[in-house]
Amino acid sequence: MSNSPNSPDLASWIERIRGREMPVFASTVAALRRIIGDERASASALAQVILKDTPMTTKVLRLANSAYFNHSHQAVNTVSRAIVVLGFNPVAELALSVSLIDSLLAGGLRGRVHIEMARSFHAAVQARWAASRRGEQQAEEVFIAALLSRVGEMAFWCFGGEQAQALERCMKNAFLREEEAQQVVLGFCLRHLSVGLVREWRLGSLAVAALEGDARSRGPERAVLLGQRLALAAEEGWASLAARQALREAADYVGLPVESVREEILANAAQAARIAASFGAVEAGKIIATSGGPSSGQPDPGPEQAALPAAPDAALQLRILQDLAALTFARAPLADILQLVAEGVYRGVGCERVLVAVLTRDRAQLQGRVALGSGAEALCARFTFSMEGDPDDVLDAAIDSAQPCRIDAARLEHPGTERLLQVTACDEAVLVPFGTPTRQIGVLYADRQGRPLDDELWRAVQHFALQAGLAVTLSAYDPAGTPPGL
Repeated sequence: MSNSPNSPDLASWIERIRGREMPVFASTVAALRRIIGDERASASALAQVILKDTPMTTKVLRLANSAYFNHSHQAVNTVSRAIVVLGFNPVAELALSVSLIDSLLAGGLRGRVHIEMARSFHAAVQARWAASRRGEQQAEEVFIAALLSRVGEMAFWCFGGEQAQALERCMKNAFLREEEAQQVVLGFCLRHLSVGLVREWRLGSLAVAALEGDARSRGPERAVLLGQRLALAAEEGWASLAARQALREAADYVGLPVESVREEILANAAQAARIAASFGAVEAGKIIATSGGPSSGQPDPGPEQAALPAAPDAALQLRILQDLAALTFARAPLADILQLVAEGVYRGVGCERVLVAVLTRDRAQLQGRVALGSGAEALCARFTFSMEGDPDDVLDAAIDSAQPCRIDAARLEHPGTERLLQVTACDEAVLVPFGTPTRQIGVLYADRQGRPLDDELWRAVQHFALQAGLAVTLSAYDPAGTPPGL
């Protein structure tokens, strides 16, 4: 059978995984890649993509607060702050990796998937260490490339069905090496499936270079290859011939004696176990922690699918308000500040849907700009209202009077709420205008999908709207229209 990376069987597998088995991941990749590839994309655009996925948000924030990724040790409470502290591209790449791992963890796991994940995380940590030790500027990119370089193997074992069972039997009973067994059963090597998926999803040129490149290269792709070699060697034990050879190669790459790097490489295995658990791959972390002999410390699994708070969190609200104040006085783009306002109400106040709407420059329409929560994207698209100055209309009144409005059963018969309810389909909500002391430019809308709203929530949403108003006041505000950056 052909081992060509262009074989029909391989192409059908790429199409199957992309279109049928992992469409949600493909959609997330497309959204993130559009933002990464757009030099004009704002931090708020990236934050919105991440915040649409609750488990992703939780894990990105957990990773952003870890010493492994957050070298400045600055507290990170929001996605917006994570982008400031870690950088735009690192947060986007973390989100992409979290999405991949979550998609695979949800896909009918087999033991082999855990093994491949363990290899990937172990390789990523070792590769990042090698790149850093060598003084490469791409250490974070190397980590992601190594983590993604076995995506084909992970996806196949996750969704392979009968062919995966046949391959496992062949590997156990025919005493063939993994690539030989893959060739016999599939007609191609799973490494080529990884290349195809990395290209299909545009997961990065470095991952492709590591999968296809020259093993003699001394560039960052060499660090990825070394990470993979160390991870595989660890499975045979650090005293094995393969491990001794891998240690010598790593020492040569970073330009240090073997004795100087051995303990660091062993410690990396324990670090990899903890990192895997932070991504939610707890079983993979356990495999790393128990492979290759001694490793210090077990992974701290943490909540694998921790949800964002459903009730108000006063401490989180305070931290986000402090971040908002810092951004406001630093004259950050207003779009980024309003994104953080929405995140504060969504995560800190505990609302299920939050939307920020802003008047057009001619003040003729009120349009949704930022939305978070269940169905938020659709709500934002529908949230467009003409402003006709009707004093009985709840939206016109909020803008004209600068007074917040609490919508509940007592107001449902009021004709001024009809057009709002047609869009939101929610009879319990708050609507708070924001702007300068003399001119409102938008509203902050929040609800809990029909659940009652208490006074604490009512006050908290107003507090965030006040912060938005302060940001508008301190920005370069044009009285004839909206502030720049919106």
